[in-house]
Amino acid sequence: MSSWELLLTNTAPNALHDSDARYDPPKCDEDTRVEVTAEIMDWLQDCEGPQRLLCMTGAAGSGKSALQQTTAEICQDSGILGSTFFFSSSDSTRNTIKRVIPTIAYQLGRTNDTLRRCIKAAVENDHLVFSKSLRTQMSTLIVEPSQCCKGMGMDLTTLPYAILIDGLDECTGEDRQAELLTAVRECLLIDGLPFRVFIASRPEWAISTALEPGGHLSKLAYHIQLSDRYDASADMGRYLRRRFEDIGLRIRDPKWFSEGDIEILVQAGSGQFIYVATVYKYVSERRASPAERLKALLTWTPHESQATRPFEALDRLYTNIMLAAMKAYEAVDTHHGRNFLLLFRVYHVGVTGFYLKCGNTIKTRPPANLLSALLCLEARAEESLITDLRSLVALKKGRGGKLRLHLYHKSFSDFLEEPSRAKDLFLPESRVYAHLAKCFLQHIIECPIDFDSLPPKWKELPLPVIYRRSLMGAVEDLPVLLNYAPVIDDEVVGFTQKGGWQKINNLLPLLYGPDTWLFNSFDGWMGALHEFTDRLKVRKPEVAAVISVFAAKWENDH
Repeated sequence: MSSWELLLTNTAPNALHDSDARYDPPKCDEDTRVEVTAEIMDWLQDCEGPQRLLCMTGAAGSGKSALQQTTAEICQDSGILGSTFFFSSSDSTRNTIKRVIPTIAYQLGRTNDTLRRCIKAAVENDHLVFSKSLRTQMSTLIVEPSQCCKGMGMDLTTLPYAILIDGLDECTGEDRQAELLTAVRECLLIDGLPFRVFIASRPEWAISTALEPGGHLSKLAYHIQLSDRYDASADMGRYLRRRFEDIGLRIRDPKWFSEGDIEILVQAGSGQFIYVATVYKYVSERRASPAERLKALLTWTPHESQATRPFEALDRLYTNIMLAAMKAYEAVDTHHGRNFLLLFRVYHVGVTGFYLKCGNTIKTRPPANLLSALLCLEARAEESLITDLRSLVALKKGRGGKLRLHLYHKSFSDFLEEPSRAKDLFLPESRVYAHLAKCFLQHIIECPIDFDSLPPKWKELPLPVIYRRSLMGAVEDLPVLLNYAPVIDDEVVGFTQKGGWQKINNLLPLLYGPDTWLFNSFDGWMGALHEFTDRLKVRKPEVAAVISVFAAKWENDH
């Protein structure tokens, strides 16, 4: 593998501003956010300006990512875009600090052949650079290659110099966010380098403490506070008006909305662009009447005389979309008895991953079709589940072409995870793990195979591929989930009475072999089962005794 190929394997392609994974990203409408965009571009193009770091902070939904995307596209058209990195808390390839520097270095190298050769030489000289500190990576992959080019007579001011980083708050770990800010200060802002760095973030701990008086960036950074300095109301009105007019052309009714409707919605948005963006997505759903949906929205919206808390209007919007979707889903005959909120919450937790401790703590993110099978649902159940939530979520193909749930905006995830905001819609993760455990027990019991005459190999089980995969997952993860879930004794008793542990006993020889997950994690798997059995002894001693007999046999056999 060449040095450049090694660099590529450590990048995050999904983090680029023009990545397919960010297809149709939010960006500013024509004639909107004109003042703030002009301020950003004036700063970026003032290469003689004393401050070479711009930090833009703003509340969730205030339009930071749209401004970053628009800035990236303007910079690209102007020939000054060096690199971009868009963090996303729901994408494991771009929610940590690990791939930031290699991704930036890769993009910078593509802008100039000489710089590319110097970066390649740096990687060739130290293949372990990607496992070193952030400061060392930045120095080795960006600073030193740039200085090398300068030593060869290159005028560094001819390089595309704008480095854009969006969503710093969506990077896992506040300490790592602070580390990145420190590395930028110590490496990219030194004399002799041409780079101007634009970072956008919610005003959370890492960036707020760095920018406050006395903070290490307070004098070095140019700070734009979206919520304080710019009233987005006029832009939000233009955004809605333009899109409502487009809907009017589609439905051949230009008078389907009024200026008063737009004023009410803009006022409810309280400067949060995500509010009007979600309103538009909800109203424009082609399966529904825009006029009827607008009428419903206006009944959910607080009137001028009503004081609103931050996010109150947005939360009301999320709540009513969820309630309408729940009502429609649970009204379908084939969905009788299902809990829409619980099912959706399972898929939502799966966006970031289920954390399972089996020896070591592992994170698993099953694709949507596998999750449907694990939940004992029909094929493509995930599609019907989100049919009326398309203004908030979508099913998108990730790595390997696997469909996964995608949330359009992190504020919706924040809403679902905060009891004070979601209120009656809130479900703790413990409910999710309890439901998964119940489904796994059901999955094993109801598996339509003859457990007394199994084939010698797992792949030969007479089941569809997705069913084999979900059955494997149920057996492998069941002990851990039983520990994570609140008490589900009735289901465990029923599973035991129906011979569930015997069925696992018959399946284990097919799952336990060299290079299998169970082979490598057997001690942790048994440890989780013992932990559950020890707690069960107090409540259901007879059932615990049955499990202990099987546990002793499995330890003896393996």
